[in-house]
Amino acid sequence: MAQDKAPAGYPSMQNANYPPMPPQGYPPPQGYPPPQGYGPPPGGYTPAQGYPAPGGYPPPQGYPPAQGYGPPGPAQGYVPPGAGYAPPGPGYQQPGPPIINQPTGQNDPNSGWMSIPQGPPNCPPGLEYLTMIDQLLVHQKVELLEAMVGFETKNKFSIKNSLGQKVYYAKEDSDCCTRNLCGALRPFDMQILDNYGNQVIHLSRPLACDSCCFPCCLQSIEVSSPPGTLVGTVEQEWSLCFPTFAIKNPSGETVLRIEGPFCTMRICGDVEFDLTSADGNTKVGKISKQWTGLVREMFTDADYFGITFPMDLDVRMKAVMLGACFLIDAMYFEQSGNHN
Repeated sequence: MAQDKAPAGYPSMQNANYPPMPPQGYPPPQGYPPPQGYGPPPGGYTPAQGYPAPGGYPPPQGYPPAQGYGPPGPAQGYVPPGAGYAPPGPGYQQPGPPIINQPTGQNDPNSGWMSIPQGPPNCPPGLEYLTMIDQLLVHQKVELLEAMVGFETKNKFSIKNSLGQKVYYAKEDSDCCTRNLCGALRPFDMQILDNYGNQVIHLSRPLACDSCCFPCCLQSIEVSSPPGTLVGTVEQEWSLCFPTFAIKNPSGETVLRIEGPFCTMRICGDVEFDLTSADGNTKVGKISKQWTGLVREMFTDADYFGITFPMDLDVRMKAVMLGACFLIDAMYFEQSGNHN
């Protein structure tokens, strides 16, 4: 193969005055120092100022080491379960289910019941409420069945003090036939209960006529407290014009009297029965049938009564006064079929 020759007019590559080519690559640029490569600087790297040598960090300057922290251990003050507690004794009982409905007692100010005062010696149980009371309010509950169709139902009463606190709850005990056949003349038993449902006073009204033409068979009611122990009676006395009642002790002696008005019907006003001494000369209290409004008076027999007596009256006689109120209500203000 023929050797390549330079074109005419050009110097030969071999004879030209060119510097010899380096064996590899291109020659370095003129005026630049030859590259030094990459490697450690002369004398090596000096460690950075302010940084410790490897092997952990020293504690910060100016902060002393934390004092009082020892090696991890059990928490101070913590007692492991079961430590320091004696095992349950033979009388130990497992706790019951959680209480959802809290019981409401008489001493609870939110219950609406009167708190129990300190009673005098030999006071019948349940009559302690009457020691510091000189007035009682008796409110009869409205029965819808009785108001709508005239079917006579058992009467229920709420008995309160002058502050509106509940003292007793009374409910009638009678059968359906006597209520609807005998009407206001029916015999009945009345249970007077306290907040705990204990019967503290028992009233018993026998069957009797209500006419001035039969003076030998008049109205009466017996009061027992506790039930079975007679504390007094209320007996109607024969009279042509004015209702009269005698309040007697268990021995049959007249202690107080009740004298009513000539007319026991009054519109827009109270009907009062005066409580007097045994001789009738001194007024010491009264039983008042309160006006409750035209609608309530016409369509229901749910009456309101107020009883006033001396503060120092024997609690047994106060209980008998409560029985007299129920007897007067049955005789003069009880309606049969919503008609007097």
